[in-house]
Amino acid sequence: MPSMSRTDAIQKFLVSTAGQMSMPAAVRHRWHLDDGGAVDVIDLGFGVLTVPAGQARHLLSDLLSQAEHAEFVKSLSDDPDLATT
Repeated sequence: MPSMSRTDAIQKFLVSTAGQMSMPAAVRHRWHLDDGGAVDVIDLGFGVLTVPAGQARHLLSDLLSQAEHAEFVKSLSDDPDLATT
């Protein structure tokens, strides 16, 4: 596979008024989602990160300790929607 520049990795995902997201065809093909399927979405507070299903917990554990994650969630207490992650 040819190497991608940082800007090549940025793609638009459309979100409908019902909250549904449209993933670009190249991404669906690479993630074997041509017929649909699940993905993990990590709410970072300032944006969301979409990763292949089953990868979010592994990714978070590599990036943050459980205590650091708990502290981060606690810091979101002023936003009840975010504080449940």
